[in-house]
Amino acid sequence: MDLEPSQPRRRRGLLIVLSSPSGAGKSTISRMLLDADDDVRMSVSATTRPMRPGEVDGRDYHFVDDATFQKMISDGEFAEWAPVFDHHYGSPQTPIKAALKAGRDVLFDIDWQGTQQLHAAMGEDLVRVFILPPSMAELERRLRDRGTDSADTIAGRMQRASGEISHWAEYDYVLVNQDMDECLAQVHAILAAERLKRWRQGGLVAFVRDLVSGR
Repeated sequence: MDLEPSQPRRRRGLLIVLSSPSGAGKSTISRMLLDADDDVRMSVSATTRPMRPGEVDGRDYHFVDDATFQKMISDGEFAEWAPVFDHHYGSPQTPIKAALKAGRDVLFDIDWQGTQQLHAAMGEDLVRVFILPPSMAELERRLRDRGTDSADTIAGRMQRASGEISHWAEYDYVLVNQDMDECLAQVHAILAAERLKRWRQGGLVAFVRDLVSGR
C-alpha cells in the first residue's frame, strides 16, 4: 500500500557483501546479522552441486544441472557466477532486482572475484565490506580452534589468506574483527547509514516539492 502523497515512499533496497579470508569471522557475523535484522535476507544462489541431506531446493540453493546453468550464463541471468572445484555457483539477477525494488536488503557471502562481478552488474546498489583479522597469528589460532580442519588444510587456508587480503582496497568499508560483537555493531552502523542515503529514499523529490509549496 502506498503512503500518503506528502510522505517519502519506501526506500530502495541494497545489496551487502561480507568478504574475508576463512576464519576472520565472516560467516559468524553473517548469521548474527540475519538473526538480528529482519530486513536482511541471504541471497539464494544457483548451483550445480548435488543437494545434501537436510537441504531444501529454493531455500538453501537453487539446484540445477550443468546444462541449465550454462544456459543461464548464456542468457545473462547471473549477476555473478564462478566455478568452485567441480561445480558452479551463481547469483540470479531477477530475484535480486525484485528485492531492491521492494526495499529489501540482500546479503552475499562471496569472495573478491564474485564481488567484482556483482559490482559490475549492480553498481551503486552494492555495499562492499571486507573483514580483516587482527593479526595473521590470531587468524591461524581461530582456524585451529574450530577443530574442523587438518593441519594441511589450515596451512592452505593461511596461504590463500594473504592473496584474499590483498584485495581489501577494492571494498567500500574495511573492518578489523578484534571482537565479534563490536564488528557486528559496525556492520549495523554501515547498514543504517547506507539505508539513509538520499538516492535510496523513494519519493523525496515529490516530498520536498510539496514541502516547499506548503502542501
